[in-house]
Amino acid sequence: MKKLGLILVTLFLFAGCTKHDIPTPDQITGTDLKIASAVGIKLQSSFVTSEVAMNVKSDVAQTVTVKITDIANKVVSKSTMDVKAGDNILKVYTNAFPSSAYRIALYDAAGNQLGITDFNKL
Repeated sequence: MKKLGLILVTLFLFAGCTKHDIPTPDQITGTDLKIASAVGIKLQSSFVTSEVAMNVKSDVAQTVTVKITDIANKVVSKSTMDVKAGDNILKVYTNAFPSSAYRIALYDAAGNQLGITDFNKL
């Protein structure tokens, strides 16, 4: 009887130790980051702790600027990158930001705004 109990406990422990793969931004599919329009920007979640996946969609390959502004409309981060036509999955790291509300805006090389979205840093 003790052996049977020991075997059952061991089986439950092994069954509980299965590996759960966490998807990386390249593996994220479905409607999480899907953008219906030809250009735009979308975050995986509006509530962020340290990092979040972001889809930057462009109708042509171009250089874009991503600006993150705080609630006082002060630029806290700015980066320029080359994107290909279609979906571009990127990561936004927010470890250095204090807890507050932020806005991410996407601009083309001429300074035209292509998309905008908000998030809250927890």
